[in-house]
Amino acid sequence: MKRYDKLIFVDSDDTTRAPIAKTIMNSKFLLGGLDVCSRGLVVLFPEPMNQKAEAVLISNGYQTKEHAATQLTQDDINERVLILTMEEGQKAKIWGNFENASHVYTITEFIRLDGEVLPLYGEPLAEYGKCYETLEALVSGVVIQLNEEELRK
Repeated sequence: MKRYDKLIFVDSDDTTRAPIAKTIMNSKFLLGGLDVCSRGLVVLFPEPMNQKAEAVLISNGYQTKEHAATQLTQDDINERVLILTMEEGQKAKIWGNFENASHVYTITEFIRLDGEVLPLYGEPLAEYGKCYETLEALVSGVVIQLNEEELRK
C-alpha cells in the first residue's frame, strides 16, 4: 500500500514557488498515483499565478492551466498527505497551526539536502528562471524518493 495519497507544495501565498513545483511534479512519472496540488499559508483572495512564474513555465514548455491561489486548511491535512514547504519557517508554521501534520518537510529536507527555496518578491525574471531550475532539480529528487519508497514495498 502506498504511503501518501496526496502531495501539497506549500508556499507563503501560493502564487509562485508552490505552483511552479506543482506544475513540474505533474509532468513527472510516479509509480504510485498521487494527487498533487499547491497551497499558501496566507491567501486573502484567489490570486492567479505570478506572471513571471507563468512566463518561466511557458518558456520551459509547460502549458499553464488557470491557477487560483488557495489557502492551506485543516481539511487538507491528514496522515496520508505529504506536505513540502519551501522554507523552514513555513514548516514550523504548519506544525504550530495544524493538527495531524505528521508528514511535513521542506522540499530540500525530504530529499536529504540543506537549504531553502528562497522567496522571489520583487526579483527580476532571471531569478525566476533560476528558481525554476532549482525546483526542477528538487522535484526530480522528490520523484526519485517517492518511487524508491514504492519499490521497497
